[in-house]
Order: sequence, then C-alpha cells, then structure tokens
Amino acid sequence: MRIALSNDHAGFMLKPYIKEFLQSIGHDVIDVGTQNDDPVDFPVMTQRVTSLITSGEAERGILVCGTGVGAAIAANKVHGIRAAVIHDTYVARQSVEHDDVNVACLGAWIVGRKIAEDVITAYLDAQFSINPDFRRRVAQLADMEAATREASNSTGGRHDGAR
Repeated sequence: MRIALSNDHAGFMLKPYIKEFLQSIGHDVIDVGTQNDDPVDFPVMTQRVTSLITSGEAERGILVCGTGVGAAIAANKVHGIRAAVIHDTYVARQSVEHDDVNVACLGAWIVGRKIAEDVITAYLDAQFSINPDFRRRVAQLADMEAATREASNSTGGRHDGAR
C-alpha cells in the first residue's frame, strides 16, 4: 500500500520510527513531513498528506503531531478525507471498518514506538465493512460535507466568527 506520512515538530521524534516500520512491513512511504524539530504549522503538514490522498497518489495517510487532535481537525476540513485520532488498536481497526477512515492521526506525546506499530498495523489491516448500515452512514457524511461546501460557497466562504 502507498502511505502518505507527515509530521509537525511535535511528531518529529516518532515519525522516523513509523516510516521505518511501514517500510519494513512492505509499504511504499511518501514522507512529506518535516525533517527537524523546528516549529511548523500542523495544518500545512496535514495538507501535504491530504493532497496525496485526494489526488490518488496515496491510498491512506498517517499524521504524527503532539496529540493527533490538531492533525485530525485539519485533515477533516478536506473534502473526501475522513481522519481519526487512533491511540489503540480497537479504535484504529473500527475507524476503518465502520467509518472508512483514510487518515490516521497519532500523538507522539501519547504513544510510544511499540503502541504506534500495533495501532498502525490494525489501521492498515482493516477494510471498510460491506455492512449496509456503515456504508449508508459514510454516504451521509459525504452528503453533510457536500451541503457544507455548498453553504460555504453561497456565503463566500465566511463562517460565524470570521474576521
């Protein structure tokens, strides 16, 4: 599988181990993360992964930041992306099986190397269920996303709280 991988400065220490692990289990890794611990903005690093997925250049993505939360929020702003914070194997597997998650977000401050390996394995081994309930719900998510895009386009992209 072709995996897009990125990190911000908080994820810098864990990302090389994740990259090496992914390659050791036979995945093609596109590393678009920062290569040092100089501060960078996680939305920028997130866009590098999401653009590879939406263009079809990568099948799934992995983002590593401090908690995984900022990366998940940023990734979920992109049309066609379903991101989740995954810090345990149950959530990692179920996020794909039930919700067709295509971007996994890990917190380097939360998980160590071994947990990251286990969680990533569960995420990558999982397949979206053929259960019609899960398929219907993911289709509803796409409908919500489309409606939000239409509403945003009709208001010039402004949201409550716009400055």
